[in-house]
Amino acid sequence: MKLSDFDFHLPEDLIATRPANPRSSARLLVAKGDRVTDSNVFDLPDWLRAGDRLVLNDTRVIPARLSGRRHRDSAQGPVSAAIEATLLEPQSDGCWTSLVKPLKKVKPEEEIVFSDDLSAVLDRVEDGQAFLRFNLTGDDFDAALEQAGAMPLPPYIAAKRPADEQDKTDYQTIWAQNAGAVAAPTASLHFDEALMQALAARGITFSHVTLHVGAGTFLPVKVEDVTTHKMHAEWGRVSAEAANEIRATKAAGGRVIPVGTTALRLIESAARPGQIEAWEGETDVFIYPGFQFHVTDALMTNFHLPKSTLLMLVSALMGQDRMRQLYDHAIAQKYRFFSYGDSSLLIP
Repeated sequence: MKLSDFDFHLPEDLIATRPANPRSSARLLVAKGDRVTDSNVFDLPDWLRAGDRLVLNDTRVIPARLSGRRHRDSAQGPVSAAIEATLLEPQSDGCWTSLVKPLKKVKPEEEIVFSDDLSAVLDRVEDGQAFLRFNLTGDDFDAALEQAGAMPLPPYIAAKRPADEQDKTDYQTIWAQNAGAVAAPTASLHFDEALMQALAARGITFSHVTLHVGAGTFLPVKVEDVTTHKMHAEWGRVSAEAANEIRATKAAGGRVIPVGTTALRLIESAARPGQIEAWEGETDVFIYPGFQFHVTDALMTNFHLPKSTLLMLVSALMGQDRMRQLYDHAIAQKYRFFSYGDSSLLIP
């Protein structure tokens, strides 16, 4: 498999920079067998059946993008310059791995001030990532970050507009609970309370799992032989309760349908023995055509970037030729793409 096998041309005007309002009014492409139907997310209950189980990622996106100024004294006098930082992951030593721009300008132990309450110093640099040590920890840090930080919108949105207060609502699922993600499980952004109630009324059940989505979800694949690509590891947890619910659904003949590629990657990681079990740890599972699915019966997911690992994942589920047809249809029908775009229900 070559990287070029997963390329396609997407008109710039189909990249969504704001979500549909209300959330469930987004369009839904339903691919079932050989059929393609243009629908809406609020019609999702009509495409499912009693006994189906939706698997939901309950990670919470932190406002991980910070703007500040670095300060230090030099022989020529005080130095102050603008700095941008995107937090990635907390470390056991208390530092946060971060993407800092411009990193080369920041000196070790130089202070970066993000707000009246929040500042950090550069502890060290490893593999192009900065390790920032903040002046606050615990709940104090969380509160200061909530005030100073902005939502870490994907690069293709951030290039067009800055994140604002509306994104703190729009870029968060209604069931977000466990803080730690720096990217949203975007298929889940289409759900609102009215849709959840309609699904429950139809006999559809829900299981919550946690995968903290990392910035690696946006990293490009740089190798032509896609099978040699190395995935960025992300922390996740499938509770014993969720694993039991999923096994019971399978045993009763219901379908297990992850909402989003993050939920899919997690439950398939927890099912590598062949049956899903309680699981916790870091997963770097890479799903591309030829992958054997143990749990997933269908998938709800948005439309993905060309040459991305997520496009490879949906091609593994549906087949490469089928996904080319579906994306050609979506483009022709002017579906909105990527994180704030429309969605699809893929039923092999």
